[in-house]
Amino acid sequence: MFNRESGRAFITAIDHGLVTGVQPGAERIVEAVGHLTSYEPEGILLSPGTLRHTGHLFAFHGAPSTLLRTDYLLVGERVKGLGEHHRVLLNPGEAASLGADAVVMFLALGVEDGVMLADNAQAISQAAYEVRQVGLALLVEVVLWGSRLAENRDPELLAWGCRMAAELGPDVIKTEYTGDPDTFASVVECCPVPVLTLG
Repeated sequence: MFNRESGRAFITAIDHGLVTGVQPGAERIVEAVGHLTSYEPEGILLSPGTLRHTGHLFAFHGAPSTLLRTDYLLVGERVKGLGEHHRVLLNPGEAASLGADAVVMFLALGVEDGVMLADNAQAISQAAYEVRQVGLALLVEVVLWGSRLAENRDPELLAWGCRMAAELGPDVIKTEYTGDPDTFASVVECCPVPVLTLG
């Protein structure tokens, strides 16, 4: 997924319908994914159903890598009152059977329930082992989402979360930009795997 010369990657995400609802421009999902591939990103982050309906758009040499969201996070204002929940939807073997190149999972540090956070970490650790068995990569998206935290760009918490995620065994981390190049540099410096900026 990373450019050999620059070490950078341009990855687009269109898995938002799973967690935050339909985003403008993504109402017709097959057309939207086709549009995204025309920009030649290194990868596109998709939900399982979207990959199932758009797999033909990736069936060519040099196509973007398919990064498959394999978990579900129920947090935020839209679902307030339903409680906070995290569920694994697919295991890496199932993701591979759909044609994924990588698995993507959340690590949500702002949730109220410590058991939920511990279960989330355990699911990531298990996936980090299982992706190796089927030849996929693992990307962990570290977010400060949840009812416990009002601020989702705290540099110290993001540095802790990215390091925690890295220690669970993924290949790549994706996280919020702190809003400042110096504090974000400190987040990246503490993380021993490549870091992608969310958004």
